[in-house]
Amino acid sequence: MGRRCCRCCCPRGLWMLSAPCCDDRRMCVCPGPRRIGIPVRSSSLPLFSDAMPAPTQLFFPLIRNCELSRIYGTACYCHHKHLCCSSTYVPQSRLRYTPHPAYATFCRPKENWWQYTQGRRYASTPQKFYLTPPQVNSILKANEYSFKVPEFDGKNVSSILGFDSNQLPANAPIEDRRSAATCLQTRGMLLGVFDGHAGCACSQAVSERLFYYIAVSLLPHETLLEIENAVESGRALLPILQWHKHPNDYFSKEASKLYFNSLRTYWQELIDLYTGESTDIDVKEALINAFKRLDNDISLEAQVGDPNSFLNYLVLRVAFSGATACVAHVDGVDLHVANTGDSRAMLGVQEEDGSWSALTLSNDHNAQNERELERLKLEHPKNEAKSVVKQDRLLGLLMPFRAFGDVKFKWSIDLQKRVIESGPDQLNDNEYTKFIPPNYYTPPYLTAEPEVTYHRLRPQDKFLVLATDGLWETMHRQDVVRIVGEYLTGMHHQQPIAVGGYKVTLGQMHGLLTERRAKMSSVFEDQNAATHLIRHAVGNNEFGTVDHERLSKMLSLPEELARMYRDDITIIVVQFNSHVVGAYQNQE
Repeated sequence: MGRRCCRCCCPRGLWMLSAPCCDDRRMCVCPGPRRIGIPVRSSSLPLFSDAMPAPTQLFFPLIRNCELSRIYGTACYCHHKHLCCSSTYVPQSRLRYTPHPAYATFCRPKENWWQYTQGRRYASTPQKFYLTPPQVNSILKANEYSFKVPEFDGKNVSSILGFDSNQLPANAPIEDRRSAATCLQTRGMLLGVFDGHAGCACSQAVSERLFYYIAVSLLPHETLLEIENAVESGRALLPILQWHKHPNDYFSKEASKLYFNSLRTYWQELIDLYTGESTDIDVKEALINAFKRLDNDISLEAQVGDPNSFLNYLVLRVAFSGATACVAHVDGVDLHVANTGDSRAMLGVQEEDGSWSALTLSNDHNAQNERELERLKLEHPKNEAKSVVKQDRLLGLLMPFRAFGDVKFKWSIDLQKRVIESGPDQLNDNEYTKFIPPNYYTPPYLTAEPEVTYHRLRPQDKFLVLATDGLWETMHRQDVVRIVGEYLTGMHHQQPIAVGGYKVTLGQMHGLLTERRAKMSSVFEDQNAATHLIRHAVGNNEFGTVDHERLSKMLSLPEELARMYRDDITIIVVQFNSHVVGAYQNQE
């Protein structure tokens, strides 16, 4: 009989069951596409003993020829996939979206599968394949980006020194996105992280569009009129944002005209609603309006459709997938954080004794938030109190209680059916889009309205960390702040020692260097704070230090298995200029 060596799922990938398989490639149960979900970090790698493969791109011929069984004996991979072997097993507790049991399909192995157990058997000789430090660094630094902000931009002095960002994918393709931009017609800077689910379409659209909606919401009436007149007359538009993007952070050129038309309709409505009163823009109100308007436009675009078949399918993919967002707007000492979902914003505060403390500037919108649970129950009839949240999920399915897109939790059943029936075949044939959540009586159950937190910066506020839940599931907030704080201090210590013109002997200089070295970690090879944090999030051992062997193993996981151990991780670390913040404080 074939041994139970791995897990398999049904062809539609809706539920996973254990299934027998044998060593022959024709019946080998192989990992497939990633499921949508939230991982729980494992302190051990049960599928691997001492043998661990390097990334698939380093051993592609090995994978293509189905030879991975020589590297690890307990997980199988085959190029000729059986229909029942279309997905990697991921426990239900790790899924961000859990399909309803009614759609569970039992996998049946090929008839007379036992006849293959007498075929060829491959000798498994464990071999160690650890990544070298340069290979590890190459993977970790592939998506890193840094930007240094000029202290004076011609209009005002910036309270931001600069920011570092990075991403480490677990899904293929990665479902997280990030954005950073300077507001050119107003003041301040926008930074945000976006965590997608059910695909990357929604997070991609939100990362491209949300900052424009925020910037337009912050513009005075006169500037809006100037922009509209320029469009009417065909003149060049005033630039609204200056983007700071990694080369891998792309914009959808095909949808740019559609997105612009929706944005223009928004600013035209703002012009029409102007009452003539000269009042200061309320940043909190602008953030809330921008979030809600973009989500409304995503919904309307999907309902109206587009004559272009590609765009029509794109807007539907955006609407039926979902994304959470955590955005910071920094203007001088005024810091606003708008959060929708379960990404987080954390402020790093340096105390008088030099220690670091974490100040949370956002709340998770999930079942662990009692206020969110109460809000949901109050928005629906009392007879739905037990069904609106089941097993810590919205309608028993969705973990975040606020998100962009996800029209399956917002539209009426009739509207969903009408859009799907009139949509392209790809949408009509998709089981997920046709599936109606259970106990779906009084939609909408989901909102994109953000919770906005205001904080006035102080000299002791040194940095801000924005990150998707892939980071917070692996590290405690206090550890995150401590690691970044010590990293930034270490970077400062690595600058040349200034002795102030005093004569210093060679022995004294040696003592200074020795003392400085003792304060520094041996892993300060990173030049990017977000990269350094990811290194710790993935490679930390039980003692809280980076273990190269563990880091190598985690980064060596094939794409088909990486999602079982962690989620996509996206981080932005914003460093504040304490001197400028202090000057603002002294002026008052």
